[in-house]
Amino acid sequence: MAKGRFDNPVVAALAGFLDLFRKQDLSVRLKDSERIDGKTCLVTGANSGLGFALAVDLAKRGGHVIMACRQQIPEAGEKVKALSGSEKVDMMYLDLSKIDTIHDFCDSLRANDTKIDICILNAGVALPKSRKTTSGLEELFLVNYLSNVILTSRLLKDGTIRNNTIAKNGADSIARILFISSDSHQGASYVDYQEFGRYLDYGVSKGMEYYSYYKLVANTYFTELSRRLNQNKSVDVGVHVICPGPVNTNIVKEAPWLLRNVLRGIFYIIFKSPKTAAKAVVYMAISDDYAGKTNEYLHMFNTKRMDSKVYEEEEGVKLWNESHTLWKKVDPKYVSLDTAD
Repeated sequence: MAKGRFDNPVVAALAGFLDLFRKQDLSVRLKDSERIDGKTCLVTGANSGLGFALAVDLAKRGGHVIMACRQQIPEAGEKVKALSGSEKVDMMYLDLSKIDTIHDFCDSLRANDTKIDICILNAGVALPKSRKTTSGLEELFLVNYLSNVILTSRLLKDGTIRNNTIAKNGADSIARILFISSDSHQGASYVDYQEFGRYLDYGVSKGMEYYSYYKLVANTYFTELSRRLNQNKSVDVGVHVICPGPVNTNIVKEAPWLLRNVLRGIFYIIFKSPKTAAKAVVYMAISDDYAGKTNEYLHMFNTKRMDSKVYEEEEGVKLWNESHTLWKKVDPKYVSLDTAD
């Protein structure tokens, strides 16, 4: 049975609080003067919270920011423009709970010949109970995991993220993919392939477990993606994972009323603001410290190892195969990343 590190959201929140007291070794490495003029940045879930703060920061630094969201279009984009002082901000509709919208989104980028230099996979949900999507898959599984597989696969296959491995349209600069994870993945169980992709009913406690468990699943997949894109010690696309630490966001908006208000109180009093938390993500996304590197993990501003299960190559290959088999089963628009196709 799949298990996560925490089954109690209050305990998880308090555990995150302790992380705030750890020394942030690399925090001095990010400079306000660093610019990304001419680069295009994609941020999913950018209409609020951490994603919104990332959009503002990247736009301030001269980046062309594409905010991929399912809500607050165009209001959130106008706010980002006002706060950043930049007009190079676009909003595009993307709902990771609906697979068709991923294809529509990627089709639009391809039609416009958009090339993404920095792709930040930030969107995620935390649900108090299971919810079935139109694909038949459970929403937490789809949004927090499989839709990120589909989105990155399309972007790589189309060459929207330049690469020489799959699309064979690489550029002089190396694009970066960052997956926003959580250090709560540490200690989650191995991937349970008996449950993988099955719709299962759950409540608050199991939903909390699944949140951290799917972070481990995603970390394992993106580690395998990094292996496949970057062979023979040559980096084609930098694929990284980062936990920004405990952030005061609205991710618990669907929790039961009492729990929601308890967590919001904890978040407000002791967690970092999205603006502050975004700094470590921006650092990993733009710093020369990560030029020519891949499969790095940051926990806030500290280099760290992910759970050891994430690095097991046999697990990575199996998860890759199972993920693409499931995707092909639920989506008639499946695309293979096999370079022989």
